[in-house]
Amino acid sequence: MPERNKPRYRPSKKFKKTLLGGGALAVLVGLNAPAAYSFASEKYHAYKIAQPGYKQEYGSWAMLDVPERYRTNAIHAALLHTGKVLIIAGSGNNQKKFDAGSFDTILWNPADNSFKKIPTPEDFFCAGHTQLADGRLLVAGGTARYEVLDGEVERAGGRMRIKNENPDRAHTFKKGTRFRSPSGVEYVSKFDVTVPKAKKEFKVAYGQGGRMLPWKTKVTAGEARVFVEAAEKGVGALTTQAAQYEIVGLKGKDADNLYGLAQKITTEKQDFQGIRSAYEFDARAEKYLPVDPMKEARWYPTLVTLDDGKVLAVSGLDDVGAVLTGDNELYDPKTKKWSKGPTRYFPTYPALFLTKGGKLFYSGSNAGYGPADKGRRPGLWDIEKNTFTTVDGLTDLDQTETSASLLLPPVQDQRVMLLGGGGVGESSKATARTAIVDLKDDSPAFQEGPRLPQGTRYLSSVLLPDDTVFTTGGSSDYRGRGASDILKAQFYTPRTNTFRRAADPTVGRNYHSEALLLPDGRVVTFGSDPLFGDADNTKLGTFEQRVEIYTPPYLQGDRAKKENRPALGTGPDRLDAKGRATFATDHPDRIAKARLMRPSAVTHTTDVEQRSVELKLTRTKDAVTVEAPNDRTMVPPGWYMLFATDASGVPSEAKWVRVE
Repeated sequence: MPERNKPRYRPSKKFKKTLLGGGALAVLVGLNAPAAYSFASEKYHAYKIAQPGYKQEYGSWAMLDVPERYRTNAIHAALLHTGKVLIIAGSGNNQKKFDAGSFDTILWNPADNSFKKIPTPEDFFCAGHTQLADGRLLVAGGTARYEVLDGEVERAGGRMRIKNENPDRAHTFKKGTRFRSPSGVEYVSKFDVTVPKAKKEFKVAYGQGGRMLPWKTKVTAGEARVFVEAAEKGVGALTTQAAQYEIVGLKGKDADNLYGLAQKITTEKQDFQGIRSAYEFDARAEKYLPVDPMKEARWYPTLVTLDDGKVLAVSGLDDVGAVLTGDNELYDPKTKKWSKGPTRYFPTYPALFLTKGGKLFYSGSNAGYGPADKGRRPGLWDIEKNTFTTVDGLTDLDQTETSASLLLPPVQDQRVMLLGGGGVGESSKATARTAIVDLKDDSPAFQEGPRLPQGTRYLSSVLLPDDTVFTTGGSSDYRGRGASDILKAQFYTPRTNTFRRAADPTVGRNYHSEALLLPDGRVVTFGSDPLFGDADNTKLGTFEQRVEIYTPPYLQGDRAKKENRPALGTGPDRLDAKGRATFATDHPDRIAKARLMRPSAVTHTTDVEQRSVELKLTRTKDAVTVEAPNDRTMVPPGWYMLFATDASGVPSEAKWVRVE
């Protein structure tokens, strides 16, 4: 329309007071000073996003008030069936805390914003975790030793293999055990280690005429490994030659039967090293309970719950800092013990999803460690037969590290989406690519989806009860380098295969950040561990301890009022043998859909837990009955949030129900 006919904007008195709060600012604005313009723009933005109309279209963010004593470096976050959120830091990527043995876990109750410190027995920094069928959280692995970077290694170090040729007994060596090379150089073990006894096999041989010959005995030495460092600093302890090492202090037959073997002990970069420890966190007792340790030490592992309730632990850095070559393990919650699992190599924190029929789908998403040319291709893994069928079609295949992946809602559609990602290691590459694969196809292949606003690593993606996906944060460079945090959020709608804008967060989130769905339908975001604190990369970054909560449009304005939201009343806390449960409700006509939402256990953009299950819905005049699929590969055993939504997607408060 012509300029003269445009309606004149009349700001409110409150807005005028906020924006022009002093005479000096008014003068600066009149002079068009850049600083004043920036300040005024920020004030206007703050005003705009506070308006009811804006919130109803885009949602809103609010900072959680966390008392100082409960602020921590959120490395892991998991929603428990009590409605509380377990925030695990361990040493929190802080070597001083690691050296002091100071490990943190915080329990936050969103219902009343109360907090509790949980005694933390091990350094669960960069462990793996998954929801168990009884509502406990299995936490396995963590940190045994922090990395030492190139140029900072003062003592040569490396892997020592300890051999035991005694078939009668195992032998335990304490931390500090010394190994002496043929040239007299000594190395010191950094951890306790137990070497199993040798295996003795008897073989029967037969001669001519079937005559039995004397038995032959074959002894296979027991073996364990441990990381060792040179007792003295300097280059004199470097070696790349294979050698046998005597164990200082052993005498007689022990000295003959027990010895060390090492191939390479250098001053090259030494990676993080994992631990074998495993614990269950009891959500009711609110404490960690030890269970049998894993056979392999793991740092950056993925834990995924299977349809029978057992847990598969995959990948990780071992006790000498090497990526495990494919030695995966199964945990049985009934016996609290581990056993050998199917063998397959993956980079660390691989995104593995339980699919219909029991196969695991590897999306290609991963985090942190592993060569660029190994274990990066997506595919379906039949863990019973231990076969792997690759799935093609993914573009930017060299940028799946630090990407997000999830099973799109509802899980019955069997579609997996991959979003963003970057190059291997400290690469500056980042992609805006999204891709979707339909696993129901006879020959599934990725198809490109709508692009993100820009190349994004560390994107958080959360399933919502209205069948949309909320994505937020991330950065366009490695660990937010160059002030590259992305203060944007958006919704993805699977039905239309489109993104739409959401309100911008105010806190940047990159490496070591998490987001998860709360039982009231909001989304909470934690953490961020930028490498630098400025755009010029001259100042070290600090861990982000602020917590921000997003309230979606479906909980804004009149929709948020209790009387306008669908509600589920009294009902059981578990589904019956047919997967059904009935709940009283005053307005069954308001309930259009029902979803079971598995609670998150997320770290390093990896969350293989969350899934949304479509339920059959039957209404009576004062109740609704929901029915879940009778397929544990679709609905693994455990506790779920049950949401009812109306025709506009407004959700109820969740009811917690158990699937057995």
